Amino acid sequence: MDQNNNEQTLFTLEQLAATIRWDDKGLVSTIIQDAKSKDVLMLAYMNKESLQQSITSGQTWFWSRSRNELWNKGATSGHTQTISWLRYDCDADALLIGVEQTGSACHTDHTSCFYRQADLTTGGPSTLVDDATMNPAMILSTLQATIAERNELRPEGAYTTYLFEKGIDKILKKVGEETAEVIIAAKNRDIEELRYESSDLIFHLMVLWRESGLTLEAVLEELSSRHLKKKVE
Repeated sequence: MDQNNNEQTLFTLEQLAATIRWDDKGLVSTIIQDAKSKDVLMLAYMNKESLQQSITSGQTWFWSRSRNELWNKGATSGHTQTISWLRYDCDADALLIGVEQTGSACHTDHTSCFYRQADLTTGGPSTLVDDATMNPAMILSTLQATIAERNELRPEGAYTTYLFEKGIDKILKKVGEETAEVIIAAKNRDIEELRYESSDLIFHLMVLWRESGLTLEAVLEELSSRHLKKKVE
């Protein structure tokens, strides 16, 4: 076996931390990869403390630059990452960690954070192509991902943040109000108003699903099973 192509060096935690070239903020870029499929899942940042927590616990820990605090991946969502192996690049300024991923890696509920693709075929400037624009049927899935992101990050000033912080009673009240608006629009035979109010209802219903732990996929599965059942009958 060629030793140059399969170099493996055993370090203590202290030696590893001393080997890594931390940036001026004490951070190192960390790429997370599925150990089995080899899919790139996400990019995050580690400092010495999160590296220690990761190695000690066997689960990924990172440093949040926006919240300025440590965070354990999957601690609240259950979408944990069990570490299989850890590597660093030739300059020792980036980490590559192979994990066994439970659930989705991205906080938007996508399997990977890299779910958008740059369109390089037009000959002009590159444009980002989102799942929803590539396939209109993905609009609901993308909306679910956006709602999930709002729930986890709670950006200040966002309406969805307001709903989640007010809680189930407020969300249920909005679902009830939008349902009534849909009924009124339909009764008035106002197709434009019906379209508008139906969109509001679907949005608030999906916020309710998120708050209650129900997914779009589960609802679609129920609809599918009913349709198949009727076909059999």
